[in-house]
Amino acid sequence: MDTEAQHMERDRSRDPAESEEISDTPGPAGRSRFALVSGAVDRVPGGRITLTVMICLLFLLALSTFVMQPFEIPSGSMERGLRIGDRVLVNKLAYRFGSKPQRGDIVVFDGSGYFGNADYVKRVVGVGGDHVVCCDREGRLEVNGRPVDESSFLYPGNSPSDVAFDVVVPDGTLFVLGDHRSDSSDSRDHLGSPGGGMIPLGAVIGRADWVLWPSADLRHITRPRVYARVPVTDGAHG
Repeated sequence: MDTEAQHMERDRSRDPAESEEISDTPGPAGRSRFALVSGAVDRVPGGRITLTVMICLLFLLALSTFVMQPFEIPSGSMERGLRIGDRVLVNKLAYRFGSKPQRGDIVVFDGSGYFGNADYVKRVVGVGGDHVVCCDREGRLEVNGRPVDESSFLYPGNSPSDVAFDVVVPDGTLFVLGDHRSDSSDSRDHLGSPGGGMIPLGAVIGRADWVLWPSADLRHITRPRVYARVPVTDGAHG
């Protein structure tokens, strides 16, 4: 009995706070992390400032590679909306998680093997399964039997197309046109080329979402509502 009582008394004498108290002295793992950072700072010329700049640059590189990328408009093919020298911000995640380009989107794509060895910016007019015709009796572009009024973004004085075409867009590809039709090399000009002027979805870099420069023209790029009225055919996804 005495032994048991003494045992219980010793247990009661322990201060519970002692076992829960957090020491201000870093443990082995903490010391290792601090030593690693301190060592890296010591080895880099310029110390902490240089290391901070390097981390920021790596972050910006990752952002540009996987998320957002600025793109300079190289020609007048997308006037009047996008002019030569404008900088647009391309959303690289727009089509990464199951979403696909929709009619009216302005996309940047790699034209290698299709248009030429460069990146291009054009407007999506037809998606996989669409029947795109130009022009109807009133001179309008027609998608899946529905005329599209492009007057809100088409370059002033341009017709929808000076070249007649009647195409069905294969699944997994896009039919793209510039807004400045008389100054744009686009799907119309490559109908007889490999791929028939169509752009594979895999060649799309991203969607142009913002005009960043000139700063006075800063704006969000929206999809024209006229394409919302186009009926969806079997196989079309936009």
